[in-house]
Amino acid sequence: MGYAIVWLVNTILSLMTWAIILSAIFSWLFAFDVINRRNQFVAQLADFLDRITTPILEPFRKVIPPLGGIDISPIVVLLLINFLKILFNRLTAPILIQMLG
Repeated sequence: MGYAIVWLVNTILSLMTWAIILSAIFSWLFAFDVINRRNQFVAQLADFLDRITTPILEPFRKVIPPLGGIDISPIVVLLLINFLKILFNRLTAPILIQMLG
């Protein structure tokens, strides 16, 4: 059971990382007019990624101002997610595995 919980937490953190990366890539592609929102699939995918990442990024966007028009909050959040992942795997995961097997 402990291994399953550790796997689930790591998977959720990895999915959050990929969602933030994909959201940033989509925003760049929209900004440089490589893709547009008129394509229904692209619009739905971008809307889905925005709905997932906005609650995570918004508190950091309120605190961190854009630098020269570039939003660095995704970078800060990715660093924080990786920090949490390392912290969880080093401190909490062994305890969960030992207690729950």
